[in-house]
Amino acid sequence: MMLSKIIPNCFPPEHFRSFQGHLAPFSLSNKANYWLFSLLSPACVLVFLLSSDPFNPQSSAMKHEFKEIKYAALEVSSDAFKANDWIPSLYTCDGKNINPPLRIDHIPDEAKSLALIMDDPDAPGGMWVHWVVWNIPVTHEIQENKIPGIEGMNDSKRNHYGGPCPPSGTHHYFFKIYALDTVLDLPAKTKKEDLEKAMQPHIVGFGEIIGLYKKIMK
Repeated sequence: MMLSKIIPNCFPPEHFRSFQGHLAPFSLSNKANYWLFSLLSPACVLVFLLSSDPFNPQSSAMKHEFKEIKYAALEVSSDAFKANDWIPSLYTCDGKNINPPLRIDHIPDEAKSLALIMDDPDAPGGMWVHWVVWNIPVTHEIQENKIPGIEGMNDSKRNHYGGPCPPSGTHHYFFKIYALDTVLDLPAKTKKEDLEKAMQPHIVGFGEIIGLYKKIMK
């Protein structure tokens, strides 16, 4: 391995720029330059050795660790609507504004609870959270118009389901189901971001279903 590839360029070039801005020759015959070079060169090598492993071609001052997360693929469906199809108005602000039924299959054996997040990425101001639920007992059915677990706070500042109610256009509504290997101890003011952070190391399964809705023009 060539030293030029593992030792940084601390050695003086043929010329250096003086404080006045013009190029001046650098010569080791000059006693002041000689002592300056003698002091700086070992210091540069020492700093380089301490900052990383110079003989490891993959070494870096900043190392990134990638953790592979493995989880089961849950199958999420609904008797009320098909995937990527229209959500009936019953479950929206144009109807009774109640939650639709959901079916969850392929839940792994190690699951101790389920969590649910419903959100809309098409909202004018960005992602809008409609429903946050955790500590749902492991079940294959989330029934219509039922509170399945502990409800957190949605973006309407309510601890409850808030159905689709887009101001205009067609929006996509994601019903995300998480299987967790634990139950969570979270306060009622918990929001989507708080739930995601708390459950991240406990996810053993994930699945979702997407429904569409366009507000009824009256």
